[in-house]
Amino acid sequence: MKAFQLTGIRQMEMKEVPYPEIRSPHEVLVRMEAVGVCGSDIHYYLTGRIGSQVVKYPFTVGHEGAGLVESVGAEVTRVKPGDRVAIDPAMPCGFCDQCLAGRPHTCRNLKFLGTPGQAEGCLSEHIVMPENSLYPLKKNSSYDWGAFSEPLSIGTYAVNLSGGVLGKKIAILGAGPIGMSVLLPALAYGAANVYMTDKIDERLMLAKASGAAWTGNPDKADIVEEILKHEKWGMDLVFECCGQQEAMDQAVKLLKPGGKIMIIGIPEFDRWHFPVDDLRHKEIAIQNVRRQLNSVQEALDLIETGRVNVDRLITHHYSFEETDKAFELVAGYRDGVMKAMIHMK
Repeated sequence: MKAFQLTGIRQMEMKEVPYPEIRSPHEVLVRMEAVGVCGSDIHYYLTGRIGSQVVKYPFTVGHEGAGLVESVGAEVTRVKPGDRVAIDPAMPCGFCDQCLAGRPHTCRNLKFLGTPGQAEGCLSEHIVMPENSLYPLKKNSSYDWGAFSEPLSIGTYAVNLSGGVLGKKIAILGAGPIGMSVLLPALAYGAANVYMTDKIDERLMLAKASGAAWTGNPDKADIVEEILKHEKWGMDLVFECCGQQEAMDQAVKLLKPGGKIMIIGIPEFDRWHFPVDDLRHKEIAIQNVRRQLNSVQEALDLIETGRVNVDRLITHHYSFEETDKAFELVAGYRDGVMKAMIHMK
């Protein structure tokens, strides 16, 4: 079968790779239909690594996907051939202390699609997944919705992990796909006002159209000063969604005493820096977000019931053969891209 693989820094090629086989009675063969390009895919594309996870070429990335079930293992009950499914790219072991404690997202033996040393990604014609990683789509769903449920599940989990947003004033720093995936459930779950920032004006326009109360570009204004003009007592919650130190500094300044920072963005550096005096005097809580926990179905429900609209966030569409063009577009933040979706046929 064909797969689009990383072959070097900023290099990709279509290659012939072995056809995957079902080896366990609980595995499922899926024909890929749609794959979203994620920021972490771009990290691997541009630098060949994320932290300790280093690409060994050639390597297939891609983890936001949806497809069609073609065949199933002997003991599969969750899905059947012909089902359209969203794919959770995480494959926890089910037996370690974290899995047994109900934390499969921090599984000690986690395998994750498109992660070096763990599993090849889904930018290929077919993949094999454990049945527990597959979520049937309703008749009204599209494959695009199924693929977008992956980032939306992260935002949904972050909103829930924050302690709830009902009636709260929140800021989201970074209006890319993850920031928008926080915005949509936050509004659906009753946030009072949402303030969003980004350095790309087209993304701010989408944020505003999607319900943000206020948007601002930190390259053009002092966003802390501007937000505090509207909310003089500060924010209850700040979601850091861009992995930038300057955003973290802004988050600390924006929070009211007793506020919380939710860290979702993946930085390219190894250490965050915090002003201890401000953290201590404000008694600020810091919560890291490790992907998502039991939130894929919740994200799908939000989409399929119409409580959130992700269609406007899927701004670009490419064929499988144009995958390298999609990666260049996203890597360069060109043409106001929010989410580029690759269609396998």
